Amino acid sequence: MSTFSRLVTPLNLTEIEHLPNGASIEYEFFPTDLDVTAPLLHYLCQERWQNIGIGHMVDGSVLELEFNAAPKLFKLYDGYLTVLTESWHLHLCLAENLGGPDRRTSPEQSQARLVSRAALYRRLNPEGEPRSWGIQFWNGAGVKMMTFFLPNPFVGDNEDLLSERKPNLEKLKLYEELRETYILGTKEIPYDRNPLQKRYISVCRSSRCLPSREYQPIYEALQEAVKEANIDDIEVCVSGCLEVCKMGPVVFYSDDKTWYTRVTPEIAKQIINDHVVGGVAIAKHVYP
Repeated sequence: MSTFSRLVTPLNLTEIEHLPNGASIEYEFFPTDLDVTAPLLHYLCQERWQNIGIGHMVDGSVLELEFNAAPKLFKLYDGYLTVLTESWHLHLCLAENLGGPDRRTSPEQSQARLVSRAALYRRLNPEGEPRSWGIQFWNGAGVKMMTFFLPNPFVGDNEDLLSERKPNLEKLKLYEELRETYILGTKEIPYDRNPLQKRYISVCRSSRCLPSREYQPIYEALQEAVKEANIDDIEVCVSGCLEVCKMGPVVFYSDDKTWYTRVTPEIAKQIINDHVVGGVAIAKHVYP
């Protein structure tokens, strides 16, 4: 297992994309391994959610979403980061996507879905002056994925445009902080471990599979077993579909990507005691 490093090794790679109107976009690239992208996105979505927007930009359309509160969920499942808010959610592929326990995703699909390039950007006007700032991701097929919009010193608090002679330069502090951390490698990541590597055990609450079977007793049994075993580095949570339909209740253990089916409260406690603590999976209930 690799050791988490709080200092990013710079790529020292810059590219300029020239636009038809004479403007351009300056990209400064940073590594895309999970120990880099996970802390970055955790920091933005969980701690600086008030300051950012998220969306897509393609010719002819722009989508931009904002947070009204910190996300309710920030989890990595089968390679995809899920960020869930009160009114919308996003998925971004940061690690290998297997396609569920049946491994339905081909190696070619997995590579195409995965974030392959990432950069801080500055959008420059035809005179070469920066006018917007953000983060851009690309997938393995070279297609632009999600864009994170950073504070703009030329935009006021009420989304009004400020005079170009009187920008609010305080708004560039987040961009500068991220650049020092992820581009230059001179400022430490603000965590001592990867935020997405904390173990969790999740119970499927999707109504699409065996809705007559309640997930709540399983959830409560897992919580009780974790408390009794005095484990403080694992989270018990619920989730949407875990891709093992019609064999519920279904439980997923993130540490070694194990799916359990036909789980009862008694089996839930055994999963904690034998698997989480003892390291031995309950073979009879493992899927597939």
